Amino acid sequence: MRMFRLLTALVGAIVAAGSAHGDPLDARRAEVQAAFAAADRGELTLRDAARLQSHPLGGWLEVLVRERDLAALSGERLAEVLDALGPQPAARRLREAWLRKAAADGRWADVLAHAGDVAATDLRCAVLQARLAVGDVDAGWVGDATALWLSAASQPSQCDPVFTALAARGELTPALRWQRIELAARAHNTALMRAAARSLPDAEIALIRDFAAFIDAPHGRAANWPKDARSRAMAEIGLARQARRDAGAAERALAGLSGLLPPASPEHGRVRAAIALWTAANFGAEASRRIAAVPPAAFDEALHGWAVREALARADRRAALAAIERMPADLRGTAQWQYLEARLREDLGDAAAAAPLFAAAARSPTFHGFLAADRAGTPYALCPLEPSADAALRRAVAAEPALVRAIELFRVRRPQLATLEWQAAVAGMDDARRVLAVERAIAARWYDRAIFGMPTHPEALRYYSVRFPLHHESLIRREAKRNGLEPSLVAALTRAESAFMPEARSPANARGLMQLLPGTAEGVARRRGLAYGGPDSLFQPEINVPLGTAYLAQRIGDNGGLAFRAIAAYNAGQGAVNRWMAARPALPADYWIETIPFRETREYVPRVLAFSVIYDWRLDGRTRAITDRLEGRDDDNPRRFACPDKVAP
Repeated sequence: MRMFRLLTALVGAIVAAGSAHGDPLDARRAEVQAAFAAADRGELTLRDAARLQSHPLGGWLEVLVRERDLAALSGERLAEVLDALGPQPAARRLREAWLRKAAADGRWADVLAHAGDVAATDLRCAVLQARLAVGDVDAGWVGDATALWLSAASQPSQCDPVFTALAARGELTPALRWQRIELAARAHNTALMRAAARSLPDAEIALIRDFAAFIDAPHGRAANWPKDARSRAMAEIGLARQARRDAGAAERALAGLSGLLPPASPEHGRVRAAIALWTAANFGAEASRRIAAVPPAAFDEALHGWAVREALARADRRAALAAIERMPADLRGTAQWQYLEARLREDLGDAAAAAPLFAAAARSPTFHGFLAADRAGTPYALCPLEPSADAALRRAVAAEPALVRAIELFRVRRPQLATLEWQAAVAGMDDARRVLAVERAIAARWYDRAIFGMPTHPEALRYYSVRFPLHHESLIRREAKRNGLEPSLVAALTRAESAFMPEARSPANARGLMQLLPGTAEGVARRRGLAYGGPDSLFQPEINVPLGTAYLAQRIGDNGGLAFRAIAAYNAGQGAVNRWMAARPALPADYWIETIPFRETREYVPRVLAFSVIYDWRLDGRTRAITDRLEGRDDDNPRRFACPDKVAP
């Protein structure tokens, strides 16, 4: 470990020097980036990597070279390299690659000699296969193999010899086969169900195949299954799955299986819940009847929520209120449902009952909490925490070798490796250190760490200045003004879309800060006479933000100046918003948002609007009422911010 200790000390010295005289890593960044590119091409040599050994990323470069010729790396030399690298992800990657090569070559003694504690499933199976090869099969081996067998997913091919040996030893009992079949059934992995049935009696194999067929497409043969718990579970799985595709067909099939799933059984209730859920989620005509048919014990959080939405969609406020009243206390007591219950009671003429609910919800710094504060006439609830100012702690975090490597990997455009190092860096950090690590990442323009790197417990959410960074502020302010938009709304949407990562790219090929599709960007550019240089130009903020703000302004104009509808259209498309408006034209904005059918959009709209309030606080220290923003009013109705604990009752 001597080499690792020397490298750790060197990293600390580099960081310390950098804090006083600028970042010394800057001078070699181009060289390191070129070395990674050479490694990608297979042109980097060990001699080349050795010239960068003193650099924090020197270990990664060596590993990338050695991965190309694992056969030339003896076990003894592997141990030396790993000792020099120390406990860093690069070492783990090299060891795992070497083990995979050794296992593929059948070098079982080498696998056992260097395996250590492996986590990857294929390597766990390789170790078990190695132990099998040398005759080291004991109760521990059986236990480890059994644990790998009990999976709802198909395991890597490296596990096949292990499972074959387990069966040959008589350890793969019928009970274990049934356990895996049941796990696979819950995951709708019907192919695995059939495969796991091998070696069972013919009658059981036939039944399992019929179970699998039912889960794929329910059939009437289920009426003839054994009337036992296993059959009831399989029927429930198949019918609940069918309910998502065709709730009516699932209901009819359930009626035909009263002998297997009697109305009083828990399985029957849960199938009814699935039928009701997917009917309500599609605002089907039978929704209220099907919800009423669900026994109370079968309700879950999703169905409770959809019972409210379905009633709101019908403008039946009493039914919506009754649905909230049926919620368990912990769910009913969240800001979202407190606010909606208060709104419904207010609409129904009971302002006295609504007032304490508004006051309670207003203590939450969320979309519904801000809406409640408008109704209650209280300041918006923000109790910000700031990162530690302890200079010694800041230096210690800055010198953390894994963090240095993570940030430098990000800077040389190796995001996957950077994420591995980030995870290693923050694994043992307390909140104070982790927040400081995020600060350093943000300073290096690794902006999405503000979302993906922060602690997630409620108190940590109060680090608003870190979680809601201000980047490209002047650009956002300029383009917002040009398009008649509030800068806070543009910043909020940008954070929700890309976390301020200019090179963000979605699976749908949306690109850049404001996540524009190339076709959309081209159309906006043509109509507005804006610069656009093809899809890759959207990764440039000076191209993306003008196009994105112009597009957002267009969406607001197409939606009567109503930001909430425009935000929904930005996420789901104008066509979807038009359909939802046609279906529920008279609903107030807050109720309409709650009835958005797509979960992603239903959560996206409140998130962006809540973010806009926080960005108002960050940009200007004040905000206009979110209710005014929601309803398209331009009233000068500023709201204050205060910690609820500091607000007089």
